Amino acid sequence: MKTKKLTITALLIAFNVVFSSFIIIPLGPVKAAPVQHFVNVLCAVFVGPWYGLAQALISSLIRIIFGTGSAFAFPGSMIGVFLASIFYMYRKHIFMAAVGEVIGTGIIGSLMCIPLSWILGLQHFFIKPLMLVFLVSSFLGAAISYILLIVLKKRGLLDKFK
Repeated sequence: MKTKKLTITALLIAFNVVFSSFIIIPLGPVKAAPVQHFVNVLCAVFVGPWYGLAQALISSLIRIIFGTGSAFAFPGSMIGVFLASIFYMYRKHIFMAAVGEVIGTGIIGSLMCIPLSWILGLQHFFIKPLMLVFLVSSFLGAAISYILLIVLKKRGLLDKFK
């Protein structure tokens, strides 16, 4: 079971890193990536919180190294995947994983960026536009993953990934 979860996590990291370089919502120093949120919901359903956190951390690090991400990727992606996983574990419903991602990234993650912006010397960076970008990005990614997971579930393929 560990090998399967590790394999799925590695594939999702690769998918995230590659496709996050094509689809980015820029706002100053922030590079919001809906693909990250798409992958976070998939991780919540397929591998759970701990592998999901590892995916978010590794994906964010690689994206920063390649210049397609910023330090703001850490709080959003990690809180989002963790909350999505907890919501999914609690209710076992795909919709709850998507809601957890939007709340975790769009609201809590964006608020956690305030102290990060101070640390980075961006005292004049406004949180309202940041929260809006995080909400839009996380909603787009979560909605697309929700649709994909519902299609997989209706075709009886969802359980094969778990």
